[in-house]
Amino acid sequence: MNWLENLRRSFLDWDAMAAVLPAMITVGLKNTLILAAASTVLGLLIGLLLAVMGISRSRWLRLPARIYTDVFRGLPAIVTILLIGQGFARIGREIFGPSPYPLGILALSLIAGAYIGEIIRSGIQSVERGQMEACRALSMSYGQGMRLIVIPQGIRRVLPALVNQFIGNVKDSSLVYFLGLLASEREIFRVGQDQAVVTGNLSPLLLAGIFYLLVTVPLTHVVNYIDNGLRLGKHKSGAVTSGLAEVSELEGTGSSNGARNRQSTARSDAGKPRFKGGSLAVSNLDMSYGDLDVLKQVTLAVKPGTVTCIIGPSGSGKSTLLRCINRLVEPKGGDVRIDGESILAMKPEKLRRARRDGFSAF
Repeated sequence: MNWLENLRRSFLDWDAMAAVLPAMITVGLKNTLILAAASTVLGLLIGLLLAVMGISRSRWLRLPARIYTDVFRGLPAIVTILLIGQGFARIGREIFGPSPYPLGILALSLIAGAYIGEIIRSGIQSVERGQMEACRALSMSYGQGMRLIVIPQGIRRVLPALVNQFIGNVKDSSLVYFLGLLASEREIFRVGQDQAVVTGNLSPLLLAGIFYLLVTVPLTHVVNYIDNGLRLGKHKSGAVTSGLAEVSELEGTGSSNGARNRQSTARSDAGKPRFKGGSLAVSNLDMSYGDLDVLKQVTLAVKPGTVTCIIGPSGSGKSTLLRCINRLVEPKGGDVRIDGESILAMKPEKLRRARRDGFSAF
């Protein structure tokens, strides 16, 4: 049983754990969370910039982003921390004073930025191309579509990976002690290591490992729960409700509240032009992708206020016809007229704004 006693003394010295616990919480845990959170926030800003540069159409933006990513992903974390912490020590003392703490945050941020940039870039590029076309159809500019639609969707998709990077920063913060932090700036690992040297056993280091798990494991499960909620959405229990019934409820059919709401809406809309469906006339429309002719002499007439369904097998040109009407692609020949006015002579942005505003421009 001697080996069991040796294991207990090495790893389960309760007195040693109790002695280091206050410093582990007030000093180690606090500094570890500060290092991880600050470096993740700064790394996120760097990563967003790198992601935008990485998907840019300009080679002069993509190339620096690629070089940065390759360098900081390829170097071991401890090498980067030592290069930044010791190589810029003099500048750091002039700016921050004797503490190497800010340089440690900077080093962790530069490392995290390279990984976060790749995470966000892959998330953005995973968004369907149709999203940008939908933005164009709503008369959004490229910058508006990226900022309001594509980038938020991309970040939501890579949320678990971003949290994994935060967890990586929590663990990498244990390497900052190489810079010689002050006693009040020690992180979890350094507090446990110092006490392990004093007591001569590994119980304080085991306690440090438990603290790392207490930070990372619950966070992982919380983010997975949030991610599932974002992907699946909220589902109401009960029977399926007809969409027509929901519309009737919104209109308040048969209720005094609904009547008042309709009267209020009528008064507020009295001075606004009401939407009226325009006539659509497509004549002799041709469209091809390279040598492949998709539309040949297509002619179509839609009367105002009517609903027309375009039906056909896959690949017959339905989507291409609609894309031509919305000027997402330019036809090779023919004409498209709305209320008698050719849309091919208009700028696409003006056309889409007119569609969004109820053809008030025509």
